[in-house]
Amino acid sequence: MEALRQDDPRRFGPYTVLARLRGTAGSVQYLARDAASEEAVVVTAARPELAALPAFRRRFQAEARTADRLTGGWVQPQLGGPDAAADEELPWTAGAYVPALTLAEAIDATGPLPERTVRILGAGLAETLSRVHATGTVFQGLAPRTVLLAEDGPRLTAFGPLGAAAAAEARPGGQLSVRLGYLTPEQVAGEEPGPASDLFVLGLLLAYAATGTTPLTDGPAAEGAERIARTAPELGAVPEELRDLIARCLEKAPADRPSAGTVAAELALEGAAGLAKDGWLPEALAAAVAEQGVRARETVAAGALVGTAGGAAVVAGAAAEVGAGAAVEAEAGGPAREPVDIPPGTPADASTAGSAPTPAPAPDTQTAQLGNTGRHAPRTDRPTTQLSVPQELTGQPAGAAPPLPPGATPALPAGRTPAALPSSSVPALPPGPTPALPAAPSAGMPGGVPAVPPPMVPVTPRPLPVPMRRTSITSSSPTVDRRALLIGLAAGAAGLVVGGGGVLALGGGGGETDDPEPTPSHSGPTVAGLPPQPRWVYTHPAAEPAPLTAAVWNERLLVLTGKSGATAVDLRTGRRVWQNADAVDGQAALPVGKDLCFVAAPSGFFWLSPKDGKTVHRVEHADLSPGTPKLSAPEFVGASGPVIWFTGSEKVTVKAPPPKKGKKRGKDRLVVKAYLFAYDLVRREQLWRTPVPAGRGPATPVHRLIAVREDDLVIRQSPASLAPGDVRAAKGKAVFRSFDRRTGKALWSKQFGTVAPDAAVMGDDRGLLYAAVGDDLQAFETTAGKPKWTLNGTGGTPYGTPVATGAVLHTTNRNQEVGAVERETGRLRWRRSTEAAIGTAAPAVTLSTTGRTLLAADGSQVTAFAAEDGRRLWKFQDIGAQDPKGPTVTAPYRVLTTARTAVVQRDRIFYAFPVA
Repeated sequence: MEALRQDDPRRFGPYTVLARLRGTAGSVQYLARDAASEEAVVVTAARPELAALPAFRRRFQAEARTADRLTGGWVQPQLGGPDAAADEELPWTAGAYVPALTLAEAIDATGPLPERTVRILGAGLAETLSRVHATGTVFQGLAPRTVLLAEDGPRLTAFGPLGAAAAAEARPGGQLSVRLGYLTPEQVAGEEPGPASDLFVLGLLLAYAATGTTPLTDGPAAEGAERIARTAPELGAVPEELRDLIARCLEKAPADRPSAGTVAAELALEGAAGLAKDGWLPEALAAAVAEQGVRARETVAAGALVGTAGGAAVVAGAAAEVGAGAAVEAEAGGPAREPVDIPPGTPADASTAGSAPTPAPAPDTQTAQLGNTGRHAPRTDRPTTQLSVPQELTGQPAGAAPPLPPGATPALPAGRTPAALPSSSVPALPPGPTPALPAAPSAGMPGGVPAVPPPMVPVTPRPLPVPMRRTSITSSSPTVDRRALLIGLAAGAAGLVVGGGGVLALGGGGGETDDPEPTPSHSGPTVAGLPPQPRWVYTHPAAEPAPLTAAVWNERLLVLTGKSGATAVDLRTGRRVWQNADAVDGQAALPVGKDLCFVAAPSGFFWLSPKDGKTVHRVEHADLSPGTPKLSAPEFVGASGPVIWFTGSEKVTVKAPPPKKGKKRGKDRLVVKAYLFAYDLVRREQLWRTPVPAGRGPATPVHRLIAVREDDLVIRQSPASLAPGDVRAAKGKAVFRSFDRRTGKALWSKQFGTVAPDAAVMGDDRGLLYAAVGDDLQAFETTAGKPKWTLNGTGGTPYGTPVATGAVLHTTNRNQEVGAVERETGRLRWRRSTEAAIGTAAPAVTLSTTGRTLLAADGSQVTAFAAEDGRRLWKFQDIGAQDPKGPTVTAPYRVLTTARTAVVQRDRIFYAFPVA
């Protein structure tokens, strides 16, 4: 931390600025105080010299939205949303303050990190990369100054190339020029970065954390690109336990690198959070982080008492005492000047005529020199490193020279001749059209429209030791500023600047997209871990409410029910084939043979034609049971074959008993009687009804089907519908009831161990009941009521509802782990983390119809595993809304499986993925 400078802002929205924390190429982070809560806040504000650029503002907000959608796990939630300051002079975002050091600060303070610390660091970063890559997106936000080491694990502060850039500056014509800190082999070859590029950078970062230096940096800077492309990294100083994994991340061919999920699993099978819960930082770093937290709290407290100036004074007095925890801002005056390449004898231009000669700047020893840009018109270069998450168009800058015919020699700057060019110059690109990237997709469309490639302007060979690549957008000015793009990273971060890095230019024209999120891809996966190409994507019309339930009918139709009725989608094509407005708020959609589709709705039972959706039969509630003419709306319990079970209730008047002689007659009472019904869908008649305890108030009690066996079924009443008397009688435990399948006769009512009323429970056809008990998973024999085995869990991470198949029980817990357990013995076969952000619920697990693929769905993603051994197959995340400016969708993912297809639903969007 350091005191505020004279020109630093003093307030951002409701936040009072107290001190500087650290700076990046494009922004400054401030410690601030929330006026409402008086809590410490970190405000990330754009640098004033860049904030006026529309390209910068769009990119700043785009990366903020990416951070907002990645909230959870190792990404701090933002306060007020990423677009809260869109119209202010300086774009900014805010988040809760967490005491932490950057990786660069930590290495500078104590040197290389211990092997366990590097392992947890890598696992946490890989978990976040895995979430990003599940969308088919490239992260490009890793750098020693964007990774924070907090008390409980790593944090990320940059969510795209702008946040992680080594340098950024405004150029004439409204262009934003950004230099990345490093390149990957594929970028050196002129290719676009992909998810595997993030793994190469992760390998560099982990080697830096483990050794204090970065592979491929030794040697002349001019040969940096050659080392990246062809030289094997020197990893002798890396701990042996990490060496093989880091080496695989640094493979030259992207296809040879592991996926982010593989890296996370190899580094921390139980997840980074599980490994770091007992502390992960060396003692010296932990003390520095704690001291930083104390200083920050003192600063916030002082700021609350004496105002902003007083708070800043406290920081100014404390800055020299913070030690390793202090990240003193190294940059004060913005980007350095580039050494202008003017050959001897060349007259000065108008801007320098008559002035004293400018001394040549000292050589930059911290970064690989990119060479001189000179004073010439900007050219349309081949795009490599993308600055926006969706790929952008390349275009010819306005005012640039027209394209030359093949073989023509472009004009050189004054005083330059071809002979003057050094032999190490990058060869000119061959004439021909520049390959264009797809246009940014329109809102609601599954893909973009390919752009028409503009003619290419031949590039004059220039003395660059590393190919300088730009994504150029139309500019209004043909000139290029002479300011350099050579701002080095500070301290330990400098070691990661390899070969000069990539340079990108974003113009002020309208060619950019301002949304960072991808639309569903229509190409197959190119990197392990990406989801397969969906067979189709169906979006429920925005004019209709989102579906409430979804079910598969005879492997032919996806039947959706909701406020607007029932809708059928063809499972082969993803096209809507019919809609029925009668079945509003339907609870279930079940097959009735091959000819009818059954829907249970609050208004009655419906049998629909699968061909056109027309109602073939309808039964009112009063006609469902001859003995209960006043039956309330039924609550669906479960189904097996043509038989369904549901609960219903009716109000019955109980007459008061005859009064005793001389006494008045008492009042009649209105009571609720509840029943469990069995109903045959084919014959459309009640099979039996049996009394069950009534629920709270007049509502029908809600029950869940726990197990269906050959002779009986087991149900449990939802705790939300338990009457107060039943709650007291249960004494904090769940009550399970069994009924004869043929007659409905009550067989038994039991409690199992200390299973709570709301615990995750599932029974099987073998007479076992599996239940979450505290942090453990227990199996009970229902006949004897005794525990059969116990699988111990992790503190504070209870199990969710398991799924049984064959001899295996697939488990899930709140620590975002899934596993496989032997049903008879409870022996754990495997356990894997989904790497999703730890939330308040366990993922819901679903098996493919073949039993070979296990899919875990939660609020942030769907993860597919090989059911046999737990290998992670792929992950999937969508953007939640096709309109980038629409509301953020928070609905959880749900999965249905049929044949060899997994239908993934999130709110109103459905994806059909092929699965084994």
